[in-house]
Amino acid sequence: MYDIVGRRPLWYVVTLILIVPGIVFMIWSMFTYGTLLPLNIDYTGGTLWELRFDRPVEPEAVRQLFVENGYTSADAYTVGDDQTVQVKFANIDIAAKEDLTAALTSAFGAFEERSYRSIGPTIGGEVSRAALGAVVISSVGILIYIAWAFRQVAHAFRYGTCAIIALVHDVLVTVTFVGIMHWVAGWEVDALFLTAILTVIGFSVNDTIVIFDRIRENLRRHRGEDFATIANRSILETLNRSLATQFTVFLVMVALLLFGGGSIRQFMSTMFVGMVSGAYSTIFIATPLLVAWEERSLLGHSRKSRAVTNGNTPVTV
Repeated sequence: MYDIVGRRPLWYVVTLILIVPGIVFMIWSMFTYGTLLPLNIDYTGGTLWELRFDRPVEPEAVRQLFVENGYTSADAYTVGDDQTVQVKFANIDIAAKEDLTAALTSAFGAFEERSYRSIGPTIGGEVSRAALGAVVISSVGILIYIAWAFRQVAHAFRYGTCAIIALVHDVLVTVTFVGIMHWVAGWEVDALFLTAILTVIGFSVNDTIVIFDRIRENLRRHRGEDFATIANRSILETLNRSLATQFTVFLVMVALLLFGGGSIRQFMSTMFVGMVSGAYSTIFIATPLLVAWEERSLLGHSRKSRAVTNGNTPVTV
């Protein structure tokens, strides 16, 4: 029987490799933008204008034109190819937009307006607060639910805590991916990022509960066996079910990535990476951490914990 939980030092190293870049990116973003992540106008408020020119255009030249017209905080970057530029800047009225249109046409020639949208700072602030509240409330709700669902098992709170730690891992891995794509393609965090994160949280915790539930069953079936062996057996017994479910979801997401169109590609890519991370953390983070906590051994040199009987309730000592 392959010992997954016994190799937890290896999984710790892999985890650090995955999440440290995300932490570094958030620190960099805080110093650069004043926020933990580079936020889209969905959160900050402002105008996002996407322009398609008849010839390749340098985004820095477009940004400089906006600066010369008084929009000193404007930012511009290419989208898809070097003929499409997206500009982010402060909200403007119709007259100011007409002036900018004339200046852009004079400098770069005719262009097509792909999209134009403005969001007020009040709405952006409300979205930010709602996003943070949704993540916090969902995490607390998950912790309470798991602790209640596993109340007949000793140290039920540990199950919920380990599940939340795995979710934090998934969020940080997703942030790592978004950070890489921000440097490569200018990605910013929009409202769909929150949707992707909440979907990943739900998917990941569902898989974690399946394994934890099997641990609870095996504690009854294999009384007297050490906890690490029971946990490892539970992972292997549910592995086929987990892989089959994840493979089905991945097929759907790959299809959407390939044929869903550019408007949802960032969303689907973010969610795909988060789902992969969730599949990993369920097996290699949540359960090994639970074993380490039960055996009070982070690196695997364990004080063996045995499943014993306390009336009809399995406990570990």
